[in-house]
Amino acid sequence: MLTSLGELSEDPSLPRNIRRGALAAKEELGRRGTAVDLRIAGAVYRLDELANDPNLPTHGRTAIWSIISRLESLH
Repeated sequence: MLTSLGELSEDPSLPRNIRRGALAAKEELGRRGTAVDLRIAGAVYRLDELANDPNLPTHGRTAIWSIISRLESLH
């Protein structure tokens, strides 16, 4: 998932706010000192906001939904 988020944050075909949000979700998952379930919930929340962006291309939305699905299976 971290790799997928990293790829999203570097994809030049996505709007800048989406790339920044993917990086923020990746950083949220990597935070030390916070319970894993809280990190996952925070990342899912950020990604859900990104998935609802009307400027998000279809391939980006599909990738975000896939990441959310994998995160929710860990939760």
